[in-house]
Formats: sequence, C-alpha cells, structure tokens
Amino acid sequence: MTAVELIQQSEEKLVKNFAIADEISQYNQEKVLKAFNKRSIALRHFNGTTGYGYGDDGRFTLGDVYADAFGAEAGIVSPALLSGTHALTVALFGVLRTGDAVLSVSGMPYDTIRGVIYGDGNGSLKDFGISFDCVPLTEEGKFDKEKIKTEMERLGKSLKMIYIQRSRGYELRDAFTVAEIGEICTFVRELGFDGCIFTDNCYGEFVEKQEPCDVGADVAVGSLIKNPGGGLAPTGGYIVGTEKYVDLIGRRLTAPSIGNEVGSYAYGYRLFYQGLFLAPHVVNQAIKGGLLIGKCMEELGYENFPKTDKTPADITRAIRFNTAQQLCSFIQSVQEASPVDSFVTLEPWDMPGYDSKVIMAAGCFVEGSSIELSADAPIKEPYTAYFQGGLTYEHCKYALKKILEKLM
Repeated sequence: MTAVELIQQSEEKLVKNFAIADEISQYNQEKVLKAFNKRSIALRHFNGTTGYGYGDDGRFTLGDVYADAFGAEAGIVSPALLSGTHALTVALFGVLRTGDAVLSVSGMPYDTIRGVIYGDGNGSLKDFGISFDCVPLTEEGKFDKEKIKTEMERLGKSLKMIYIQRSRGYELRDAFTVAEIGEICTFVRELGFDGCIFTDNCYGEFVEKQEPCDVGADVAVGSLIKNPGGGLAPTGGYIVGTEKYVDLIGRRLTAPSIGNEVGSYAYGYRLFYQGLFLAPHVVNQAIKGGLLIGKCMEELGYENFPKTDKTPADITRAIRFNTAQQLCSFIQSVQEASPVDSFVTLEPWDMPGYDSKVIMAAGCFVEGSSIELSADAPIKEPYTAYFQGGLTYEHCKYALKKILEKLM
C-alpha cells in the first residue's frame, strides 16, 4: 500500500468525525461573528495607538469581543502578553497573594510553568509565599475526586485557587473536555469552595462549542499564537473571566494604580481581530489534520492519543515511537514539509523552561506558532511526539504524505 492509498482509506473511515468537526466549526463561527456584531466592530478598531494608550478603543473592544466569544464577563487581549506561559504568570500573580494556596486538580502543570510555580530565587510563586499542590490524575487520566476532596479539606481556608490544565502537555492523557471541566467546577463548588477556578485553556479554544467560562471557570488563559489567533496574530495572549478577577489581573499586567486603562500598540489590531474571526475555521482544519494523521499512524501500528473514535478536546496529538531516532526522524519530517525553513535539519537542544532536551519542528510564518503545522518532543522515554496545528487541511495532508513515505 502506498502513502496516498493509506491516506485515502483513512479519509473514508473519518467521514463521520469530519462531519462532527464541521458542525462544531459552523457553530463557533456564528458565535464569533455575533460577538463582532454585538460590539459593532468598525475599521477604527484596527487603528494603532502610541504612548500610554488611553482611550484605545481597539484594545478595549478586542477584550470585550474575546469575553463574549468565550462566555466571560471581561477580557484582556494584549501583545504585551508574550506567550501562553507569560499570560498564565500574569494571571496567577494578579489573583494570588502571599499565604494563599493553589490546588492543581489536573496533575503537574506543563514544563514551562513549573519554574513560575516552584523556582528558587527567580520571583516564583514559591518565592512570594504562595503554595501550589497537585492532585495526581487517576490511572485513566481523569480527575480524582476523592483525592481532590481530601486535599481541599487539608488546605482549608488558605485554598484560594483551583487550577486546571485543559491540554495534556507532555503527558499521554487525553485533554479534558469542557464537560469534564464543568463537572469538576460543580464538584468543588458543592464542597464549599468560593475562590477562583483557573483554567489554562491553551490548545483547546474552539475545539468544542463551549469554553471553560461557559461551564463555571472564573478565569481562562491562552496564547494568540495558538488557536484563537487564527494563524494571523503576530504575538500576544488573552485572559478572560469574571470582571473581579480580570480587573485584578490587569493591575498586575500594568501597575496596581492603573490597571487596564493603559496599553498602546502602534502597529494596530487588525490581525488580532481578523485572526479571531478565522480561528473557528483554522481550528477545524487542524482538528481534521490531526485526526487524519492519527488514523494513518494507527493503521501502521503506532499508538497515538486521543483515539480516533473520540472527538478531540484539543488540537494536539501524541504519537509514541520505540526509539529516540524514530522520534527525531518524525519531527524532522514535519519541518521538511513546512513552508518556512524546510531546509533546516533539526537537532534536540536545551530549550529554556524544559527539564530535558527538546526537538521542535516549527516552520511557521509566526515564530513558534502552534496553530500552524508543528511538532515537538522531549527526548526522553516514552518517546512521544506531540503533533499539532495546520492552517489548512491540504497542508496537513501533504505533510502526512511526506511523513508516511519515510515511515513506510
């Protein structure tokens, strides 16, 4: 069987999956359009500002549109938020105070945020006297309610935040669905928790019809060079949630006495608005591409997650290999099929924020963009590649053909 034949057969088996993805995309496109219409978006909102940025209607309204699209009361969208990790850091320090305790109910958070939480002498939460405990997931990769209850009782009144990471990070578990997040929000509220339910929403935006703030989360945070930027946003991050918490976070992003009143961007906001408008469709393309590579790798005997009989809960796909060489070869193949820097031969390196060498394919128009076709992996057992993105299904399909030709 050739690579082309395997792809064709896999597409035929995925007809129902693709139909579900299309229906979700249509729903989310209408949701985003209604948010634009509600805020009467006009050309003037795309204009840049300088200096303090007082009265920057483009910035203010962009936050409102995000809030509407994500089921929240208020929002901050800013190019001053340099990455998902930076947006999470600003949000955590905005909400938390010395003596507060945080409980992660989704296990250990992603590598790059660990230094923010546990670092010594680097300005971490730990340095500021804020504790951060983690409840391991069950063997099935689900929330462990009994252990969550026990830890909540132990922490008592010091517990001020429940932390949820929606995506898998460098784990083999499936991403949490919005329904699962809603269930755990209800669970902790029923136990009497009245603090902040905080969600790292990276990689999950527009994959489902609802977002975490629709089902009980107080804050949701993500990066614009992932799903919601639609491949057009050149940088930035977003924070949405209740007015109370978004106001506090804005006072950490700028200054406690100023908050969200300031913040200019001389280059204008058109790409941020346009990227959000395109995001539901672009996410749909990435979901279909991920399903296709999952089905093809499954047919070749490679274990990968989530299983292709499930509707994905984020845009990432984990694929396991037997050796570091196989892993690196796969990542290199993704780079070779990229529109930018396809000639580069990738090597593992000590990437900041990670505890092992990492190899990363990102032949993207926006550096490091995870909504564009990309893949990365820590060089450690189990040898697992994390594949995500794809601005067009056609590009995903082309890259897959090249990957399969090498594997087969």
